[in-house]
Amino acid sequence: MLRSAVERLGTRTLGSIGELGRIARFGGRIVSRSLRRPFRFHRIVREAYDYGVLSLAIVCASGLAVGLVFGLQLYYVLVRFGAEETLGAVVGLSMIRELGPVLTGLLVTGRAGSAMAAEIGMMVATEQIDGMRTMAVDPVKFVVAPKAIALTLSMPLLSALFIVASIFGSYLVGVRLLGLEAGIFLASLESAVVFDTDIVGSGLKALLFGALVALIATFRGYTTGRSTAEVSRSTTSTVVTGSVCILLADYIFTSLWGF
Repeated sequence: MLRSAVERLGTRTLGSIGELGRIARFGGRIVSRSLRRPFRFHRIVREAYDYGVLSLAIVCASGLAVGLVFGLQLYYVLVRFGAEETLGAVVGLSMIRELGPVLTGLLVTGRAGSAMAAEIGMMVATEQIDGMRTMAVDPVKFVVAPKAIALTLSMPLLSALFIVASIFGSYLVGVRLLGLEAGIFLASLESAVVFDTDIVGSGLKALLFGALVALIATFRGYTTGRSTAEVSRSTTSTVVTGSVCILLADYIFTSLWGF
C-alpha cells in the first residue's frame, strides 16, 4: 500500500511538472508569435475593450466597497492607539502595495479570464481553430496573442482604478462620515507613498498578474477538449488555477522585491 501511494504521488508530481512545461512552452509560442509581423493592433484594441473596459464597472464598484469597509474598520482600530491621523497612510499603503493588485487580479480572473478561456474553448470545440489551420492561419498569432497582450496590459490600469476607488471610499468614510480632517488624511497619504517603490512595484505586480491570468486562460482554452463539458471544466480550472497562482506569485514577488 505504501508503494502504491508513493507511485501515485510520483505520477501526480511528474504530471504537474509536465503541465508546467507545456504552459511555459505555450507562453513562449505566444511571445514569439507576438513579435512577428503583421502586428494586429486593431485586434489588441478590440480585445482590450472586451476584457479591460467591460471590467471597469465591477472593478471600480468593488474598489469603492472595499475602501468603505476598510476605512471604517481601520479607523476604529487606529482610534484605540490614538493614531487615527494616519488613516490615509495606512489605507494608501495597504491598497497600493498589496490589496489593490491582488483583489483586481482575482476579480479579473473571475470575469475576464473565465470568459477568455470559454471563448477560445468554444472555438476549439466547434472546430474553428482547426479551420484556421486549414486556411494556413496561425490561431496562436490571430486569436491567442491579441487576447493575452490585451489582458496583460489592461491589468495595471484596472488595478490603478481599483486603488483610486478604494482610497476614495476610505476618504468618504474617514472625512465625511467620521469627521477626520481632509487635510490630515491627504497629507498622511502623500507623505507615506513613495513612487519608486510603492507605485512602481504595484504596477509591476499587476502586470505580472495580468500575464499569469492571460497565460493560464489562453492555455486552458486552447487545450480544451471538443465538448461543452470540457469547455466548462477548462473555464473552472482557469479561475481556480489563476487565483492560486496570483496568491503564490504575490508572495514570491513581495519577497524578491522587498516590497
